[in-house]
Amino acid sequence: METPEVEVRRSSRRRRTVSAYRDGERIVVLIPDAMSRTEEASWVDRMVKRIQRAERRRYPSDEELFKRAMTLSDSYFGGLAVPESVRWVDNQNSRWGSCTPGERAIRVSDRVQAMPGWVLDYVLVHELAHLLEVHHNTAFWGWVDRYPKAERAKGYLLGWSAAAQVEAPPTDESTDPSAGTPAEID
Repeated sequence: METPEVEVRRSSRRRRTVSAYRDGERIVVLIPDAMSRTEEASWVDRMVKRIQRAERRRYPSDEELFKRAMTLSDSYFGGLAVPESVRWVDNQNSRWGSCTPGERAIRVSDRVQAMPGWVLDYVLVHELAHLLEVHHNTAFWGWVDRYPKAERAKGYLLGWSAAAQVEAPPTDESTDPSAGTPAEID
């Protein structure tokens, strides 16, 4: 993980506590004004490591995402949906995920990283189902509905889209596997 930009904010009102949080690309560390430069350096290092550790737990790597997809395939599809690759992408602003069945490639929008794990699992299950059934038809939804939190996750994603004032992807998208175009998640 690369070294982030760090902003230290001193406060005369703060007496003993030190805290930190992520603000975009930087980490903000809040410390008491009376703290020495040596103590500051020690606390900044400690707090940056703490934030990065939490982020690694929360935001799985592409390899961990692939393993998670394989576990879900085993659990809900009897291991029948086997992707070639599963990875995070930062260029999907109108989709939660996509699947190119011909390449067996699944991509998940990095916007999903901040969502609960059961929502991520739904997005993965949805995309894995495209490896078994390309179109959003009855058979496809039969596969997806094996995931017990499917309806709850759909509601979460619709609510998130409404709150963010982002148009949710349509629910009737389908993909022609010979065209090689990705299927959208709704």
